[in-house]
Amino acid sequence: MLDNNLRDQLKAYLENIKQPVELVASLDDGAKSQEMEDLLKQIASLSDKVSYVRRDDDARKPSFAITRVGTDISVRFAGLPMGHEFTSLVLALLQVGGHPSKASQEVIEQVRNLEGDYVFETYFSLSCQNCPDVVQALNLMSVLNPRIKHVAIDGALFQDEVEARKIMAVPTIFLNGENFGQGRMGLEQIVAKLDTGAAAREAEKIKAKAAFDVLVIGGGPAGAAAAIYAARKGIRTGVAAERFGGQVLDTMAIENFISVSHTEGPKLGAALEQHVKDYDVDIMNLQRAEKLIPAPHAGGLIEVQLANGASLKSRTVILSTGARWRQMHVPGEEEYRNKGVAYCPHCDGPLFKGKRVAVIGGGNSGVEAAIDLAGIVAHVTLIEFDVQLRADAVLQNKLRSLPNVTIITSGQTTEVHGDGNKVTGLSYKDRTTDQVHRIELEGIFVQIGLVPNTEWLKGTIALSPRGEIEVDARGQTSVPGVFAAGDATTVPYKQIVIAMGEGSKAALSAFDYLIRVPLEDDAVAA
Repeated sequence: MLDNNLRDQLKAYLENIKQPVELVASLDDGAKSQEMEDLLKQIASLSDKVSYVRRDDDARKPSFAITRVGTDISVRFAGLPMGHEFTSLVLALLQVGGHPSKASQEVIEQVRNLEGDYVFETYFSLSCQNCPDVVQALNLMSVLNPRIKHVAIDGALFQDEVEARKIMAVPTIFLNGENFGQGRMGLEQIVAKLDTGAAAREAEKIKAKAAFDVLVIGGGPAGAAAAIYAARKGIRTGVAAERFGGQVLDTMAIENFISVSHTEGPKLGAALEQHVKDYDVDIMNLQRAEKLIPAPHAGGLIEVQLANGASLKSRTVILSTGARWRQMHVPGEEEYRNKGVAYCPHCDGPLFKGKRVAVIGGGNSGVEAAIDLAGIVAHVTLIEFDVQLRADAVLQNKLRSLPNVTIITSGQTTEVHGDGNKVTGLSYKDRTTDQVHRIELEGIFVQIGLVPNTEWLKGTIALSPRGEIEVDARGQTSVPGVFAAGDATTVPYKQIVIAMGEGSKAALSAFDYLIRVPLEDDAVAA
C-alpha cells in the first residue's frame, strides 16, 4: 500500500509518538479487508511503539481502531483512509500516541470541558478535499475528551449505510444517531455548535476590542494578502472571516498559481492562514458581517456589525467577502440540495458510483466536472445554456471522447424532480424549439459560475447590476475609507493570483488613506 517514499515519511512522523498505540482491526474475507490488514501491518512495522492485532469486534468491516494502550482513548476508521484522508490517518496516529495538537489552547480547553456523551459518525469520500477538516477535528476531540467517540466512514465502501441514511453529500456528520451537519466544518465550528455559550462569550470579547487601523472582512486570498500588507506597515490590523480560506478551500487542483506548479485548495488555505498568523493580526474566525455603517465624517470610525450582535470599528475597512456557487434558482433545487443536487463533484461524485447524473454548465468547471464524473458514474449528461460549450478546446476534446457522456447545448434547466427524499430527474427546455424534455437521473452537479457575497452591503455601498462592489483603480469603493478586493468586486477575471494582488493593493491604498486623512478626536478616544 505504501511506496518507499511514503514509508520513509511515515516512519519519520511516527518517531513523534510518545505512548504505545495499538491498531485493532475488524475484518472480513473481502479484498478491502486484505488491503487494510496489509496497510496496518506496514504501519506497525515502522515503529516499535505501534502494534497490530485483529479482533473482528466491530460491526463495520473492514474497519480499525487506533487505541492508546491501557486507555479508552481511541478513534476508528471504517474503510481505507488513503487519498485526502491519509493525512487524517497520520494525525490520528500521532495524537492518539500523545503528540500534542497545534490547536489553540483555548479551543482545546473548550473540548475538554464539554459535558455529555457524544458519538460522532462522519461519512467521507477519498476524493473529498473538505472531508479531512471534519475527520481530523472530530478525531482530535475524541483524543482530548474520553466522552467523545468518532468513527470516519468511507461512504463509497459502505453503500448500504449511505442508502439507508439517505446520504448524498459528504462530509455528512451524525451525532448520537441524528444528523449533525453537512459540509466543511473545522474544529472551532464544531465546538461552537456543541458549546452553546461560546458565541455569546466571543461576542463579548469582540465588543471589548479597541478600534483598528485596518479591518479586513473576509479571509480568502484577497483578505489574507490585505492583512499581511497592512500588518507589515506596523498598523493595528484585524480580520473578521466567516471561514478563513474562503472558497479556495473548496477548490481541488490549483495549477495556475504562479511559481507553484500544483497545489490543492485546503493546503493553500492553511498556508494563507499561517502566513497571516506570522504577523500581529487579530484573526476573528467564524464571524459573519451583517451591516456596514460608514464613518459620520472623514477621519471618523467605520463600524461593521456582526451576526452575533457584536460590532467592530476601524479607521479603514477592506471588503474581501469573495463569492459562492451560483444556483440555478429553479423549482426543486433548494428542496433537493444535498439530496442529489450538489456543487462539488470531487466531494460528492463517489456517492453516485454507477448512477446517472447531469452537470449544469459548459465552462471549464462544468466540463472538468463531467470528465471526472464520467470515470465514476454510469452516465453524464452535460447541459449548457449557450449554443456551444465555453470550455477550453482541450477539455472539450477530452469530453467528446468519452463514451458515457451526452452533451446538450441551448438547454435551459427548468425544474429538479424528486420523490421527497432524493432527486429522480430534471426537466430542461430546448431554447431552439421551446420543447421541454425530462431526464431520469439520480444526481445534478451545478457548475454555472459564482455570485458575490455582497447582499449585506446593498443600500450602503455602490454595487454593479451583478452585485459586485464597484471599485476604482486603487480599490476604493463609493464610501470613503472603505476599500474592496477579490471576487466580490468589479475587477474582471476571478482568479486566486488576481485576488491576492488586489488585496495587497487595497491594503496599500488604505495605508495611504490613513496617512493623508487626519484622525478625528472621537476616533482617538475609541
